[in-house]
Amino acid sequence: MHDFVYKNGELYCEGVSVKSVAQRVGTPFYLYSSNTLVRHYQAFDSAFAGVPHIICFALKSNPNGAILRLLGREGAGADIVSGGELFRTLRVGIDPKKVVYAGVGKRRDEIEYALKADILMFNVESGEELLAIEHAAKDMGVMARIALRVNPNIDPKTHAYISTGLKENKFGIPIEQALEYYQMAKSLSHVEVTGIHQHIGSQITEIQPFVDALEKLVGFVSELRSAGLDIQFINIGGGLGITYKDETPPHPKELAKAIQPLLRKAGCTLVLEPGRAIVGNAGILVTSALYHKDSGEKRFLIVDAGMNDLIRPSLYEAYHEIKSVSEPASPVNTVLDVVGPICESGDFLAKEREMPEVKQGELLAVMGAGAYGFAMSSNYNSRPRVAEIMVKGSEYYIVRERETYSDLIRGEKVPRWLEG
Repeated sequence: MHDFVYKNGELYCEGVSVKSVAQRVGTPFYLYSSNTLVRHYQAFDSAFAGVPHIICFALKSNPNGAILRLLGREGAGADIVSGGELFRTLRVGIDPKKVVYAGVGKRRDEIEYALKADILMFNVESGEELLAIEHAAKDMGVMARIALRVNPNIDPKTHAYISTGLKENKFGIPIEQALEYYQMAKSLSHVEVTGIHQHIGSQITEIQPFVDALEKLVGFVSELRSAGLDIQFINIGGGLGITYKDETPPHPKELAKAIQPLLRKAGCTLVLEPGRAIVGNAGILVTSALYHKDSGEKRFLIVDAGMNDLIRPSLYEAYHEIKSVSEPASPVNTVLDVVGPICESGDFLAKEREMPEVKQGELLAVMGAGAYGFAMSSNYNSRPRVAEIMVKGSEYYIVRERETYSDLIRGEKVPRWLEG
């Protein structure tokens, strides 16, 4: 459910006309609904009210400061995977005791930064990383709270690029080997074992993979406690999908109903890491139609947003619904590829899409673009990254200015021998 609806033939975000924003800021731009963000966060928070829990928003899905501050005010923590994401988290005032740090490649300086901030825990992905955290904590004279990321070898039934819980994936420690690593952690002087972590993938639209993975984890927690390890937190990651086209992902209430009996059996505080499920359908990408082109074999609609702005269709062949900002009066009557200005054949937002005729200069909304949209954007082809706008009721705010050409060269230097 989201707050992008047609009113009197025009697309609105809450009480704001999308067209009016475009007239002010130009295109392309990302547009977010604060009401949708809050409602989606609260859906998770209320669903798991029956068990102790912490909801750690996955920054990788969308790290915009306004979104983070909004969710932090609602009580959210943060799931981070870099020092930069920790910086963003602390900057907006999210409690570091609600921060979990995942990722397979944490550098020494990032580990030290997180230890200094006194985050809730690291999700450790390998034995060498565990030792690196021990050494850093020892040198700093502090204790590092950790969970081991366990790979339960569960098929999440999603795109191969966003599947993370199989043995063939780079993430986590195989559950069959995990006890050995936990015993190693227990023996270290500056590591405190507090939890267990898993994350099996993204855009998961079925409950059963979550249940299967958690059953393995709960059984393993009993084994760990028998070995003298005090496991206080079970982190089941994120990954709950959203509707892009015709998917029917479960509501957080359905997920909670299925897994809460297992959580109560474990007697641990639950940590959740939703990202896409909170922000995905809370945002759109607005773009303008530039030109039409007919190759004889295909019809193309060329727009001013490209794969550098939204790479998901090119990278994952992901589907995003594309709507006219002015509600079309005519029925669907044409099939075309919606493509951008980037010099790549893979630069497209839609292929073989059946949609109403679009006039030159018309505004289009790429739906479901709030997650992994701006977060994965780039300056490829020396294109400035777009503006981000947030709506609250009948008002809107520029929460990230559009980059300028000067921004493209910030930090670049010409060596002395090339000057003059």
